Amino acid sequence: MAAALVPRKTYVSVFVSLMVLLALTVGVDLFDLGAWNTVISLAIAVAKAILVVLFFMHVRYSERLIWIAAVAGFFWLAILLALTMSDYGTRGSLPARTGWTLSATEVSPTSGG
Repeated sequence: MAAALVPRKTYVSVFVSLMVLLALTVGVDLFDLGAWNTVISLAIAVAKAILVVLFFMHVRYSERLIWIAAVAGFFWLAILLALTMSDYGTRGSLPARTGWTLSATEVSPTSGG
């Protein structure tokens, strides 16, 4: 397989795009948008990841098998995130432990217990 000759202009434009997205990420962090801060930051992170994978990892110019492997990696990541979030979302909160006090005799090493 011959490597694709990518013009320097493409790399520079992708780099500038990544820097703009970085500045946008910082800008979003400066404003309080509530729950949207996380959503927007994740969307920007996904856009940056796609740019890096497509251009700097040369997936854009690769064969279909490489595309399948890249998509399978993102699919696997989505499965792991979904399982993690389903585990986290279904956990109940622990009840507060109120009224529990230990006396000095219960925790002393000479009490034999």
